[in-house]
Amino acid sequence: MTRWFVLSAIAICVGCAPSGPFATPAVTPSAAPIEPTMVTVAAAADLKFALDEVLAEFKNEHPEAEVAVTYGSSGNFFAQLSNKAPFDIYFSADIEYPRKLIEAGHADKATEFQYAIGQIVVWTPKDSALDVEGQGIQALLDPSVKKIAIANPEHAPYGRAAEAAMKKLGVYNQVKDKLVLGENISQTAQFIETGAADVGVIALSLALAPAMSETGKYAKVPLDAYPTMEQGGVILNWAKDPAATTELREFVIGVQGRAILKRYGFLLPGE
Repeated sequence: MTRWFVLSAIAICVGCAPSGPFATPAVTPSAAPIEPTMVTVAAAADLKFALDEVLAEFKNEHPEAEVAVTYGSSGNFFAQLSNKAPFDIYFSADIEYPRKLIEAGHADKATEFQYAIGQIVVWTPKDSALDVEGQGIQALLDPSVKKIAIANPEHAPYGRAAEAAMKKLGVYNQVKDKLVLGENISQTAQFIETGAADVGVIALSLALAPAMSETGKYAKVPLDAYPTMEQGGVILNWAKDPAATTELREFVIGVQGRAILKRYGFLLPGE
């Protein structure tokens, strides 16, 4: 008997129990309460604002749901998950990391999913004299620029994209000694916001977040200036509750989740 059938049977018997993998079945005289499963999420830092909003909507529809998210570098998460870190689902800024976990036997291919094509932008505070909106990445060459923030290319996909774009557009050699590396793309954005860097290359999703859109200005970097950033994820084999984790994944990549992700610049081919 499957989990879904068991939960449905309980709901029919008691007439009032909620359905779904997050539901807590009603207590009978012979049964103790069953605590809802906590789904743990490892998510790329560029998802911070968008995924928080998606999960708030998910919580509205599933008030019994318990979800805990940790944001960070996709590469660092990959290293941790390769050693079976206790996360149930992984949202990576580079789909190759989830695919490597599948190859290593840590996840089933059937659980792989793509949720976006990532985009990078040149971002600076609104009070900066730099004309990033007019000059784009060429603004990095301005003599007034002393420090430029990007994510660490060694383990952050957005850092690799930024480095590739600077090389393709012919500015890397002139600015490489001015680079300040963030542990992840969120920390990179913080460097610019706090004045630790004059300008930087960050994720479009962060530039579109309410807090940053109100205080900054940006220009998109041409998509053909860096390798396509396929973002995707996977459910780990050791997920505590595969049914609950799958329900969460389906909500994120479903109609409601996609609508929110689009507002943050997370598009898929054809959108």
